[in-house]
Amino acid sequence: MKKLLLMIVLVGNLYSCAYFKKNEITEKVIARVGDTYLYESDLEGILSENASKEDSTTIINGFINTWAKKQVLVERAAINLDEEKIEEFEKLVTQYRADLLIAAYKEALVNERMDTLVTYNEMQTFYEANKENFKLNEQLVQLRYIRVNADYSDLPLITEMLERFNEEDKEELDRLSLQFKSFSLNDSTWVKVSQLLQKVPPITMDNKSDYLKKSQFFELTDSLEVYLIQVKDVLNRNDIAPQAYVSPTLKQIILNKRKLEFIRDLEKELINEAIQKKQYEIYENNR
Repeated sequence: MKKLLLMIVLVGNLYSCAYFKKNEITEKVIARVGDTYLYESDLEGILSENASKEDSTTIINGFINTWAKKQVLVERAAINLDEEKIEEFEKLVTQYRADLLIAAYKEALVNERMDTLVTYNEMQTFYEANKENFKLNEQLVQLRYIRVNADYSDLPLITEMLERFNEEDKEELDRLSLQFKSFSLNDSTWVKVSQLLQKVPPITMDNKSDYLKKSQFFELTDSLEVYLIQVKDVLNRNDIAPQAYVSPTLKQIILNKRKLEFIRDLEKELINEAIQKKQYEIYENNR
């Protein structure tokens, strides 16, 4: 019940700000509840450009009815709630407004003044000190693969090159890649096994342990296609995640910590500045 009443008062304050008498501005009135008016300009933005006449009428009527219901509730709440309760809600609304302003101001200062560059060394240092907090919750794999039609004429050649994979092989496979249905030759990237299963249907949750083994090469065939896969490495659940894989998380954690420190320092700076300018003081008789 308390939450409901709070919402009524909050809505009342917000709507009163938006719809209360437009200071000495003459414009078309759409609806009225008590001394609160809804103006034509308040309907701007609620209709899409492609809305039909019937849809527009329905949307506008719905908006007006919703507005009217809220205004009626606000007026009834103001009449029936005791003054102490209304004062309590007013304090909450004031605090909520203050919190919004403070949060927006801090965010603006963070965006304007805080250094957002996170170096590799910073991420590495944090990662090494917190490795145990970066355990995998799913299996990862490093691999390279090629998918071609079942009748692909140079299958033995690309199979040999994919397994051997020296510099000449890389260049030649890259040149031939337009002939492949899909491929990935970057075996330094860690991939979720769940993603691999989507790309290579012959591998399933039931048989993946037969194929996904470190340094294993295999060929899979279905009725239409051939899959050539060279596994470079595999990491299982609860293994420590590689730094490269969690680098986006590392960066965000470091930025969040930096942001907290920035805001802490900012608050101290603002208080000290207010004290120096005699904008803030504590009176002795109140201590």
